[in-house]
Amino acid sequence: MDLSYQILRSPRRKKLTITVERDRSIIVHSPESTAEEEIHRVVDSKRQWLFEKVHHPQKYQSPAHPPGKEVVNGESALYLGREYLIDVTDTATGQVEFSRRFLVPPAQQKNRKKVLKAWYVDRAKETIIPLAERYARELGVQFGAARIVDNRYRWGSCTVKDNVHFNWRLIKAPMFVISYVIVHELAHLLEGNHTPRFWNIVRAKALSTEKARAWLKEHGQVLEEEV
Repeated sequence: MDLSYQILRSPRRKKLTITVERDRSIIVHSPESTAEEEIHRVVDSKRQWLFEKVHHPQKYQSPAHPPGKEVVNGESALYLGREYLIDVTDTATGQVEFSRRFLVPPAQQKNRKKVLKAWYVDRAKETIIPLAERYARELGVQFGAARIVDNRYRWGSCTVKDNVHFNWRLIKAPMFVISYVIVHELAHLLEGNHTPRFWNIVRAKALSTEKARAWLKEHGQVLEEEV
């Protein structure tokens, strides 16, 4: 089985970890001092696991239709796990507003996807970052910074500098899914790999872990749409 992978080295990293991104790419995160022969040995020892991850029929299947949709009356968009109608109408602020439906001013139609994405990003910052701070306190961990990022293939990540990044598209998911992703990334500050200890930490704090993982497997491709 031929598997190609990218090696990312960092002097701050203490352990070697391997991740399979949602685009099927394999990334090896390695300490700067680890010999390439050792990296190849570790990858080879996980060859069967990596092959199964890369060829997973559900998680990595192609979307049934191109992502994105037109923002017009009668369409709908996800927010916190529910679909809400989009109404193209004037608003008091002249910006996108939300009141049991998305209100998009006619003047914003030209930049409709851009302004709706901006609205999502703002809501993600207001919701996800404070929640990350709360869970960090409860887990007894500290992160460098929490950021909302645009990354189609990862819901969250924990960097070698102990920063945590979260995909803005998460704001379209239910709160139990958002909580799970946050706890998942914060748990990496206690345990770098997906060991039994790691999953014990996640499941103890995010009680709906299995439900959230199943939800992401079923609806993840919908979240990846721009609107």
